[in-house]
Amino acid sequence: MKEIKIKTEQIQLDQLLKWANIVNSGGEAKMLIQSEQVFVNGILETRRSTKVKPGDQIGLTSGIKFIIGREP
Repeated sequence: MKEIKIKTEQIQLDQLLKWANIVNSGGEAKMLIQSEQVFVNGILETRRSTKVKPGDQIGLTSGIKFIIGREP
């Protein structure tokens, strides 16, 4: 599984999707999340402001999956 590293202790789900280059804009992230296409640790997530942290696993209905890591 691919690892996406963040520099902070946590990040909002919509910002993470932009950071990971899954979407190009906040509007795209909002639509993806609200259209029930994003899972956090296997649970459907529809709130774009959800905080995710290193160790969390993100999955999309398109089959993309990755885990969040932390940059030292």
